[in-house]
Amino acid sequence: MSYRGPEFDALQSRPRRSRRAALTVAAAALVPGALLGWLVYEAVGGSEGPGGPAGQAAPAPTGADPSSPSPSAGSPSASSTAAPTASRTAGKPGTSAAPGAPAPLKGKVVVIDPGHNAGNFQHTADINRKVDIGTGLKECDTTGTSTNAGYTEAKFTLDVAHRLRTLLEQQGATVKLTHDGDRPFGPCIDERARIGNTAKADAVVSIHADGSAAGNRGYHVILPAAVHQGAADTRPIVGPSRDLGERIAGNFLRVTGSAPSNYVGGGTGLVTRKDLGGLNLSTVPKVFIECGNMRDSKDAALLAGGAWRQKAAQGISEGIVSFLRG
Repeated sequence: MSYRGPEFDALQSRPRRSRRAALTVAAAALVPGALLGWLVYEAVGGSEGPGGPAGQAAPAPTGADPSSPSPSAGSPSASSTAAPTASRTAGKPGTSAAPGAPAPLKGKVVVIDPGHNAGNFQHTADINRKVDIGTGLKECDTTGTSTNAGYTEAKFTLDVAHRLRTLLEQQGATVKLTHDGDRPFGPCIDERARIGNTAKADAVVSIHADGSAAGNRGYHVILPAAVHQGAADTRPIVGPSRDLGERIAGNFLRVTGSAPSNYVGGGTGLVTRKDLGGLNLSTVPKVFIECGNMRDSKDAALLAGGAWRQKAAQGISEGIVSFLRG
């Protein structure tokens, strides 16, 4: 996703509760692994000055398969794209209940929303159709972005969604995906929200990767603003969604070692928006996470790696587990 439009600019210009949010995220991540993770991040390359236009859309896929082995940054190897089996994640914190122990998330419903769809490129007329998001009209969906090597956001989000589903099911949760690469395009953003609402989900997470300028790095979690307009009324979910988002942000930092965004959120890893239909139309706790910036070569190298994507799924999972267990 990208950051364009007056509504987002207006939100960013408002005074942020950055000190509180920064302390909350830091507290959630205050374990020995956080320091190690930051050192790893710095070793990968740390922060760079911004450059190039923000919000670049993904080019239409070519005949080459971006999942095939390639030495280029941002192009994953074929062996790195498979979701983990239980044996590959056993013994890690938050991955599975001990044999014979009650599943901690039994009875809980989690909806995972893999951002975009690999078929959107072939259905531009369909995804450009406008839908009502409460605060106005917006496109049904978009193509998403990609790395410079052609690894698309849609492939990334579905891969992380599969890994996350495995981890949450091992905890006993009932997990539903808004799509599983089984539709020609979409679903539209209003339908994505409706799927979570209909499921009466205890938590919904929409997975994305950003398409900002090179040099812009790091993750951020997007929280719903208080919206009461048209079909949108997020007032009941603003509080629990913030709690969910803060827990995901802190655990994502701790597990992946990636730093919070250096270009939005004031270093907190948290951003509030009112222009996203998937949040505006939700009636259950919901957040988006931008796991990194695909248009930056250093972030792209992380996003394209299967081992890092497993860490991303683990961090999100542990944030969800923390939220649902209180």
